[in-house]
Amino acid sequence: MRKFKVPSVPPTTNKSIRFPNDVIDAVEDAIRGKDCTFTAFVVEATRVALENLKEEEEEET
Repeated sequence: MRKFKVPSVPPTTNKSIRFPNDVIDAVEDAIRGKDCTFTAFVVEATRVALENLKEEEEEET
């Protein structure tokens, strides 16, 4: 399983999504002082989650 790393800013397309306030606060705390946007963090977290799901599916078969 790949370890999560706070990413630098990749090119992105705007997409609206609602987050619980506690999740927003936790992400903002995690990226404070780093060269990372909220969006870049969420995109990387989503990529890692998708990779993990794929690995789990492959282990089940």
